[in-house]
Amino acid sequence: MSTNREFFYRKLHSLLGVIPIGAFLVVHLLVNYQAVYGVERYNQATQFMTSLPFVYVLEIFLIYLPILFHGIYGLYIAFQARHNTTTYGTFRNWMFRFQRITGVITIIFIAWHVWDTRVQAMLGAEVNYQMVADIVANPLALILYIIGIVAAVFHFANGLWAFAVTWGITVTPRSQVISTYVTLGIFVVITFVGVRAILAFV
Repeated sequence: MSTNREFFYRKLHSLLGVIPIGAFLVVHLLVNYQAVYGVERYNQATQFMTSLPFVYVLEIFLIYLPILFHGIYGLYIAFQARHNTTTYGTFRNWMFRFQRITGVITIIFIAWHVWDTRVQAMLGAEVNYQMVADIVANPLALILYIIGIVAAVFHFANGLWAFAVTWGITVTPRSQVISTYVTLGIFVVITFVGVRAILAFV
């Protein structure tokens, strides 16, 4: 892979991780959070999302294709990376390693989640509160969903830090420290939303 092409792919990979994938993650978890307020509120929210004009076109071009590129190229980056946490156990080295681990977990989780929901919807199932409640009625599935949510949110929040560096937003060491605290706060808040939402189906 040429240097210019790899530079472009890494920039695109970073951008897609924030827009549209990261934005969709936040919206998706906020929609799921409506379950906290009851079955009817959640069903109304999902009905609104699934009844958007050109919903399948939006899903393909704003969700599935970006996720495919981000995931496949992310796997390439993960398996090309040389981890040196045993030699240099710095905070950022560990964050780099966790970013790769959570990326792999997130890809597996997304594939499972899409099968459980969107594929079943295409086969005639109704996407509603009961669908999700049936999925997480199995304690093992609930635990795996929580792990998947936390991994996805970490990957997004830590990815925001890397995005800011990659795109020249946080250049100085001080700005990168501030960015660390900001993205940590984002991780805590969105993780609470995601985990609280899935527990509302239990």
